[in-house]
Order: sequence, then C-alpha cells, then structure tokens
Amino acid sequence: MTHSSTPFDDIASDVADPIPEGFRSIKVGGQFVSHNGPLYAKWTGERLLLGFRVEQRHTNPLQMCHGGMLATFADMLIPCAAMYQQDIERRFLPTISLQIDYMGAAPLGSWVQGEASVLRTTRNLLFGQGLVSADGEPALRVSGIFKMGQLIGDGKMSDPFGLK
Repeated sequence: MTHSSTPFDDIASDVADPIPEGFRSIKVGGQFVSHNGPLYAKWTGERLLLGFRVEQRHTNPLQMCHGGMLATFADMLIPCAAMYQQDIERRFLPTISLQIDYMGAAPLGSWVQGEASVLRTTRNLLFGQGLVSADGEPALRVSGIFKMGQLIGDGKMSDPFGLK
C-alpha cells in the first residue's frame, strides 16, 4: 500500500507544549474519557478549572479539535465543577440535556480550558452553565441539566481529584 500525501502531512502528530502550571491529570468519567483524555484540573480556591491539550487524535481533517471531543469535554465540565463548588453530596450526575454553542475553533496544540457554575440544584436535578476557551479565545458556551444520580461512595468526598 502506498502512502498518499495530504495537505496535513507537515503538521506534527505529537504536541509538545506543556500543561499549564498548577493543572493535574485527573481520572474521571470512566473508560471513555480515559481513552479520549487526558483531562487536567486545577482548583483556584474558588473555582475548578478543567482543561486538555488538543492532540492529533482529537482533531478533524482540518486539524481542529473535533466537535465531539469538545462536546465530551463540555459534558464533563459542569459535573466536575459541581463536585468542588457546591456543598452537595458527591453523586453520579448523568446528563439529561446539554446545549452547546460553538463560538470558535480549537486548533491542534491549543490548550482548551473551561470553567462552570452551578445555577441551581433541586432534589433531583442540577442546572449549570460554563464557558470554554482555546488558548484564551472563546470556543464554547455550554449549559446543561444533570440528574442527581446515585451516591459515589459515601457521598462525602469533597476533594475527589486531590487538588485542594
């Protein structure tokens, strides 16, 4: 089999840029997110920041982060923020509804970072919203509704990623 060249052959497949200071790799979201990550988190003392570096495997044919990867990241953002920013029991938060407005691209090698806020919780639901940037430029606006699922462990783990 012969290799045919593409306009993207000159783009490096490995991204060498470092992860920003203070971010740590986290395990969250099961095997799917582990396979498609890694995701990184940083606790500022008030907010959880979540991020990832766009690698070749995250991109579409134009070397921009695939919308599906960005949607996966957005789907993790609000529940992860809720674990740190709300005084609620730690629960599995399955997605009921997720709205995403794609506002800009995240090219290969860019640092994608998001932060979210919980707007309201009820006995059964959590409502939240967030903003995601790529190298500091707006990339996504997201809002979602999540079901208050079963407790994770005893529900009392206030620092599940060891960031505080």
